[in-house]
Amino acid sequence: MNHAAKAFPPIFAAIMSRIERYRKLLGVTEHAELKDLKTIYRNSMKDCHPDKFQDNEDEKLAAEERSKKVIEAYHFLVSIAPETIEATFEQYNETINEASIEDFQYKGVTLSIDFSDGNTYEYFDVPKATYVKLVNAPSQARFARRHICNSFVYRSVNKLVTAE
Repeated sequence: MNHAAKAFPPIFAAIMSRIERYRKLLGVTEHAELKDLKTIYRNSMKDCHPDKFQDNEDEKLAAEERSKKVIEAYHFLVSIAPETIEATFEQYNETINEASIEDFQYKGVTLSIDFSDGNTYEYFDVPKATYVKLVNAPSQARFARRHICNSFVYRSVNKLVTAE
């Protein structure tokens, strides 16, 4: 049996492709720094800004769609960038260690956790088995701290940090 040929579940591939799709759209690698993302974002927006296409309605609409995708990609990649994680780590650590879990949702392989201090974090590529264990854990906050919070790529949903 060839384990290398084993396919990912479709939803897992969809989430991974979201990150890859955004990187491809902006033409960056996983090692891109915030300043590089910002420069690429600004240049992309200059190229596809709808105001450049005032004379052609079809091109203007296409530019609007592309600019929306560029904005979404930029904000998403900034939110999971190592510099962003590092800049917000103290607040994140305080949240996961001191706040209780108010609610959580699982969609595909993305787990969203709402904490009692008002912060919400999304965790990517969380296997369903881990989610089931969270649901059944006697202490969900403790389980999350030990098995989710520092094990998966995450981003703050309500405190998206932008590159300066």
